[in-house]
Amino acid sequence: MPNRARPPLTVARAREMTAGLREAMDDVRRSVAVLAARVRDAHAARVWLPLGHSSWESYCAAEFGISRAQPYRLLDVARALTAIHGAVAAQADPSRTRDNDPAAATALDYGLSQRALIDVSSRSSDVAELITRRLATLAHSGLQTLDAATVRAVVRQAVRDIRTAPPPPPADPPADPAIAALRRVVDDLAASTHAIGELMLKVAPAYLSYIETADVLALLCEQIGEPPEHGLAARRYAMSGDRRALYGTVL
Repeated sequence: MPNRARPPLTVARAREMTAGLREAMDDVRRSVAVLAARVRDAHAARVWLPLGHSSWESYCAAEFGISRAQPYRLLDVARALTAIHGAVAAQADPSRTRDNDPAAATALDYGLSQRALIDVSSRSSDVAELITRRLATLAHSGLQTLDAATVRAVVRQAVRDIRTAPPPPPADPPADPAIAALRRVVDDLAASTHAIGELMLKVAPAYLSYIETADVLALLCEQIGEPPEHGLAARRYAMSGDRRALYGTVL
């Protein structure tokens, strides 16, 4: 059977395909936000106890077959969304959202990716403060209406700014030189571990399951002389930017 050349794509068809992609991306963002909110509520209710599980980690592994890191990443997403929605609701008309679930509405309206929300989750108060300040400035200036498009742009820019800005230094550096030196050592260790985590992510991308990741990284860690649990922790740190991912292993 002879091969037939694919007919050229028309502008109308290209726009139709683009609209379909945009709708699918919005659906993914909504699903992630709804899931994150439900994970947050389940964790707050300590849902694992009545079901006979010893911990949140064992509950998630037994009930859903997911890694220990993923539920905590979803909690980070929920934390960031809650902070952002609170900042917006204080300055803008909350009726603009299109869903009864604030977390889902926020993610859908602003188009924030899961990775971006995870990156700023440890600085969610900074994001909320920046959004509040910028929305208040616009409202008081009277030069621009706080419609959905404006609020969306402010939120996305605030997340981008916090995401790319380095964390602020401690407000009160320790007076003891030994403690200050130790803090610098910890900061240097965290920075180098983040670099290792980025390498781990290239070898074991974020979409892999915990079991698949452990299998892949076991070989790499053996080659570089790093304990597998350290490699997994470094990978989690690279994904979240939260040093708590290193507690009990690297730190």
